[in-house]
Parts: sequence; structure tokens; C-alpha cells
Amino acid sequence: MTNSKTINAKSTFTATEIILPGIVEPDGLLVQVRNLENPNTDEVILKMEATGISFAEKSMRRDQYPGMPKFPFVPGYDIVGSVVAVGDNANNILIGKRFAVLTLTGGWATYTTVKTADLLPIPEGVNAIETEALIVNGITAWQMLHRDAKIKKGDTILVHGANGGVGTILTQLAQIAGVRVIGASSPKHHEILQKEGIIPVDYNDKDLAQTIRTIAPDGVNAVFDNIGGKSINVSFGLLKKGGTMVSYAMMSKTNSNIIRMAQFLFMICKVLLLNILPNGKNAAFYYIWTGKGTEKFRAEMKTDFTTLMNLVKQNKLKPKIASTFPLTEITKAMEFAESRNVFGKVVLVA
Repeated sequence: MTNSKTINAKSTFTATEIILPGIVEPDGLLVQVRNLENPNTDEVILKMEATGISFAEKSMRRDQYPGMPKFPFVPGYDIVGSVVAVGDNANNILIGKRFAVLTLTGGWATYTTVKTADLLPIPEGVNAIETEALIVNGITAWQMLHRDAKIKKGDTILVHGANGGVGTILTQLAQIAGVRVIGASSPKHHEILQKEGIIPVDYNDKDLAQTIRTIAPDGVNAVFDNIGGKSINVSFGLLKKGGTMVSYAMMSKTNSNIIRMAQFLFMICKVLLLNILPNGKNAAFYYIWTGKGTEKFRAEMKTDFTTLMNLVKQNKLKPKIASTFPLTEITKAMEFAESRNVFGKVVLVA
């Protein structure tokens, strides 16, 4: 049964929110209704059109995501919506305009308060569901490809998790750039990958390295690794000279904040160590929040998101939507997102 409670506040906007109360199964997520506070001078209130389920929320549900807040909280890594109220320092011209926002948490709500400086404009003609699939997933994919690996036409790359929210965007962006893509996934997704022009390999293949070497005898130009652990060494070993391995694995298997952070830092150190080895190969750890709050961070977010939006408008990029669910059907949505049947992004709508 759905749980709810009402909290009295000042605003005229009543938000329906999803609460993660602790380490729970998907049916332990709560629905809460509360009145929002009026926005501060540098804030706006967004009316949600779409939000999504990413790998981060799956990890947060298990208390296994580095940097997550203490329970209870409202999950939701990003959100698409229209401005319905502004703070004193915000321009009233923003009212009614549509934006995307990278939030880390707080996106699973019908209304949410965000910083004006974090608003990412959405052009006319791009729908909310497609836009949602391009915020955390799209920006991650673009920045790993072009800012970290610096791929170029004619390269060959390996993408772990090619069927996922990040993977389905990353593979398309690589192909747009003229790159040959090898995609690791469950065999059930191989037919779809082949139709997309991707060379599929089984992510459970015990001889995966040899399989990749058969396809790319001299190694690959880049590997995008969302697994971490021992996989980092395998991925790094598949690079040709001058190649780059980008790790973006964030999940830890411990519920201890201290141990989780230690493991996170150890993984970063491991990647940095690989990067300084005198073998002509490169390694990088990608975290979308690196530089958060700086002008450079916000400028790159807006530049890269605008590029993604333009590719959608030009019909060059088509986000893969696995399914959509109403926000209040979060249990069904989460269970589906955590199944191994997903190809693309699971989106929540108001």
C-alpha cells in the first residue's frame, strides 16, 4: 500500500515526492505529499515533465553510492520541467520555459526547487522523455568520448554495458563520429546491437579479452568501463598504444560510508597509477560532478548538453527509451529498471 504524509509549508505548490527511507526493496519506496517552500533568491521551482532511473538510484537503494546523502531523501539524478516560480533574483521571463537540470537527488518529484544557475535550456521541438535520457546519461557519454578519450574518426572502441542508459547513447555518439564500436552486453541484446551497427560480445565471456583481440588484433583506441574492480586491468590491457581507458564505475558493495569512500578513492588511485605507467596508454576516472559549482563546470555542462540537443534536432541522435512509468508507479518502474531486460533508459513522468 502507498504510504503518504503531508508537511505544512509556505508555498502554493504541492509536490508528490518519492522517498527512499533506507535500505529497502523497490516496494519499500514511499510516496509523500508536501507543500514546497518559496524559492530563495537564486532558485526556481520546476514542474516536472520527466525524470529518470539511473544506475545511481539502483546503488543508492542499497546504500552503495559514494557521496549519497543520509536516509531518508528524495532520489532523482536529473529532471526535465517548466519553471512555475522564481526567486527574487531570478528573471520572471523564465516562467513557463522548459529546462533540464542535473540534480544528483531530488528529481523524483512533481515539483522541485533548483538553482537558477544550473538550468539547461531545452530547444523547441525536443520532447521531455528524450531530453531526460540525455541529461546525466548523455552528458556522461559525450564527455567521456570527447573530453576524456578524445576519439576520432576511424577509431575502434569497446563499450561495456552497451545496452544501458549511458551505453546506448555512447555507442550512437561514437558512430556519429565515425568510430567502430564493440559493445559488451548480455546475449539477449546482441540482435538489437547488431541492427544498430555495433559488434556485440558477451559481457560474461570468460575469454572476453581474447574475443576482443580477434576483432581488434592491435587493441582498441578506447574502453569505457562501468564495472570497475578487476575489469579495469582487463580493459586497460586491451588498449593499443595511445589508447585511453575511461572508468566510470561508482557502485560499492559495502554499506559503510568510511569503507565505501576508501574503496572509491582506491579505485581512483588505481586509475591514476595506470595513467603514469610508461607504456604509452592512458587511463581516466570519470565523475560527472568533478568541478561542481565552478564556472568551468557549468559552462561545459551547457555546451555539451546543447550539442546533444542539436544532434537530436538534426535527427542524428535518437535516445533509446526502455519504458516510461508514472512517478507514483515507482515500485514497478524500479523493478523493471533493475531487471536484466532493459535496453535504454527508464523514464518517470508526472
